[in-house]
Amino acid sequence: MERRVVITAESSITPIGHGKKEIMGSLMNGRSGVRTLREDKFLAAYIHSKVFGTVDYEVEYDFPRKFRKTLAPVSFYACQVAKEVMDSSGLDQDFVSSGRMGVAFGSIHGSPSVQRAIYETFFNSSEGAYKSINASDYLKSMVHTTAVNITRMFGITGRVISSCTACTTGSQSIGYGYEAIKYGMQDAMLCGAADEYDTTTVAVFDNLLACSTAFNESPEKTPRPFDVNRDGLVVGEGAAALLLEEYEFAKKRGAAILGEVVGFTCNNNGGDMILPSEKGVEQSIAMGLRDARLNPEDVSFISAHATATKMGDIVEARAINSKYGNRPLVSGLKSYMGHTMSACGAIESVIALYMINEGIVFPTLNLEEVDERCAMINHVREIRDERIDIASVQNFAFGGVNTCLFIKRMA
Repeated sequence: MERRVVITAESSITPIGHGKKEIMGSLMNGRSGVRTLREDKFLAAYIHSKVFGTVDYEVEYDFPRKFRKTLAPVSFYACQVAKEVMDSSGLDQDFVSSGRMGVAFGSIHGSPSVQRAIYETFFNSSEGAYKSINASDYLKSMVHTTAVNITRMFGITGRVISSCTACTTGSQSIGYGYEAIKYGMQDAMLCGAADEYDTTTVAVFDNLLACSTAFNESPEKTPRPFDVNRDGLVVGEGAAALLLEEYEFAKKRGAAILGEVVGFTCNNNGGDMILPSEKGVEQSIAMGLRDARLNPEDVSFISAHATATKMGDIVEARAINSKYGNRPLVSGLKSYMGHTMSACGAIESVIALYMINEGIVFPTLNLEEVDERCAMINHVREIRDERIDIASVQNFAFGGVNTCLFIKRMA
């Protein structure tokens, strides 16, 4: 028997704030979190794009020392949002360590800053210097560092899923957590993703001519999803975590229910690993609607992936129109904070929850003139008071991976 899955806690660290109050304040005031790229000794001087979605405030951590030695910047972010979720959850330690709670959490590639330090030691140091590299360096940099550091810190003994599918990592983590609960394999899952400040990722997209370069002197004006003057994505950093629980379990223990995950899909384009596929996105939407048992007209709002690349926005707009027409409201939330890489799906799901529960829809920032090739959908251009019954969070990644999540307002 399929079980209902609800969201009972959330937390985010983003370029536009830490926690609901700060993030909502930035969204209400149209405040961007995009800043000038910091100089570093590695790549910044060679990168054409000079903008980054930056967490430019101090995050206070109070983790015991025994946990800190395996934490890199990415896992500090991950463990902090996980801690805030756990602190607000009301779950007792007996349950947390019972094996009935698991973790689905990922990043793009562990900690690139630690990886660079390891490589630098190998290739630029004197003979024998590699002996200074210890086991904790690997534990900080391995791909599943966020997930396993969370399990260790909180004594979570259930299943561990560590997605690493680029821009769909966060939404895939939520989706896999949803499925683990829906089909009875777990009663609760702590889900999310994180990525740290990283010029390596900027360099990769910059080399592919996919990064924004026209607004280096005015970072707050980019990215510009669906806008005629968009010129590429802006890499960002951040993290988000959500606690998913089986509905009856959450209800019985009196947990606050923020929303219900009613559908998820993940598919692949089966072709080019970089270029977006309209057919692949359409299939993802159709499969997600089927999993959620929804008709297209049931969906009130779409959080578009909307990276502000030339072709990506066009393909997504066409796919949305093909499956939904121009009825649901559409916003691109990366316009406020850049593309927070693996974390984007989790952060955008958290913001979708805010909008569902506050009855408000935030517009796409910097959308001054809609590209006529993206004009076939219902763009949100200003803050609107709207009831959202069903929100869809769409994310698409290199490698041709597509995800769609469907989140329902609780009556």
